[in-house]
Amino acid sequence: MHGIVFQEDLLTPLFPRSSGVLLHPTSLPGPYGIGDLGTEAYRFVDRLAEAGQSIWQVLPLGPTGFGESPYQCFSAFAGNANLISLDRLVEYGWLSEEDLAHRPFFSQRKVDYPTVIAYHDELLSLAYDRFVIDGPASQQAAFAAWCAHPDRWWLDDFALFMALKEFYGGRPWTAWRDAEALREKQALGAARVMHATRLQEHRFRQWLFDVQWQALKAYANARGIRVFGDIPIYVALDSAEVWTAPELFELNQDGSPTFVAGVPPDYFSATGQRWGNALYDWDEHRRTGYDWWFRRIRAALTQLDLIRIDHFRAFDRYYKIPAQYETAQGGRWVNGPGAHFLDALRDTLVDDGYDADELPIVAEDLGDDLGNAIQLRQDYKLPGMAIMQFAFGGSEEETNRFLPHRHERNLIVYTGTHDNNTVWGWWTSEAGAAVQADLKRYLVKWHVQRHARINWQLIWLGMTSRAHTFIAPLQDILGSGPSTRMNRPGVPGGNWRWRCLPADLDPDTAHWSQLRALTVASQRTVGGQ
Repeated sequence: MHGIVFQEDLLTPLFPRSSGVLLHPTSLPGPYGIGDLGTEAYRFVDRLAEAGQSIWQVLPLGPTGFGESPYQCFSAFAGNANLISLDRLVEYGWLSEEDLAHRPFFSQRKVDYPTVIAYHDELLSLAYDRFVIDGPASQQAAFAAWCAHPDRWWLDDFALFMALKEFYGGRPWTAWRDAEALREKQALGAARVMHATRLQEHRFRQWLFDVQWQALKAYANARGIRVFGDIPIYVALDSAEVWTAPELFELNQDGSPTFVAGVPPDYFSATGQRWGNALYDWDEHRRTGYDWWFRRIRAALTQLDLIRIDHFRAFDRYYKIPAQYETAQGGRWVNGPGAHFLDALRDTLVDDGYDADELPIVAEDLGDDLGNAIQLRQDYKLPGMAIMQFAFGGSEEETNRFLPHRHERNLIVYTGTHDNNTVWGWWTSEAGAAVQADLKRYLVKWHVQRHARINWQLIWLGMTSRAHTFIAPLQDILGSGPSTRMNRPGVPGGNWRWRCLPADLDPDTAHWSQLRALTVASQRTVGGQ
């Protein structure tokens, strides 16, 4: 089974046989407390290319809100200004080396979000002041043209949302004065005048993010790396989108949600997960031809080569929790928009030049009680997901779809995702004796090449799968322990903080050469890398 590749698996344009690494930009090294779109990001792309990888997977890139989760952003369209490279602003002439010489102590291993946000906010404001005063006419014109582009239809509302949020001390929009919260025309006009300078600064930050991100993406694409990102199916309740278009969501007249999103008790939490996102009014989306959704996906495809729709199952059925409930217990499943929405989405993407049989969308189809979600994504030929950590110690071999010998071709295989423990953490503290014994039996049964550490055994199993794509978090390539885990679902604090070290990206370290060797052996190099 392992190591055998059918030639037709190598030839699809969007999903050739390939592999990649999951690393959110916040986890990159760097001197300013958080990973950014500067030198270390380009160095990471170089390591991927040298190791024969062709995919860089990232998490949502939006401005983070509650708990700093990239799945609870202040906007589904804006970028995270904390990712803007300060060193690049020195190159642009808007900051000086002296400005960056005096900075707080920042851990190399963990993001201290309050300190990072305050530091970056101060320097971004300083850069904006210098841009306004001394920016050349060509730069001023480029900024103005960017803001005026039709694709930036969301920008003014986002800037006003952020300015008002700051004015109200960071409180959610549902706690603002009714006139602004409910978008009374006169109040919004007065706010635009009162906060005009801050609005323009938020536009400036979004321009910087987009310029830097597009340059990085172009560099990655030139080196044969495609960027694979995430669309959370829900947007945050406290977001510019819900504030701007409340009619698209299930809200009370005061803007508070009637129901919120989540999932019932599962593998991750005995009380389920109450995410708190507002739910969509799908009847209104259908009435408007799903215009908002198509704008969202098109915007994502200007930033990304491939997109994963997180919680895809909600297009089939979604879990509805009364807003007054404190946990996910007591919610109920209701039908989603299903084929009606996906037919319209397929037609839209075909109009944009994509092949109807190979759309640039991956469906996250994980979890219990999936209903018809797997059949729905198969009907539209969308790749699903398989997690190696879920493959052992549970279902019989005849029914466990995560076992490598049962993988279908149209699949993205992971050792684990941002929601899982690292492989080493899972093996030493979660798997238990029965799972360990089951995995060892499997390795013997299928004559799988053995490696010294469990992380490389799972990587090898994933690499040799028939699935067209394999991805491992950088932590699993490094063999890191549970302290480097990115997220613990259902735990509200302390997540999204991990950062790798500069040495982890050194080209001569063993993990990069070993990754390349396995990639070549499993025929996952693309374009002769």
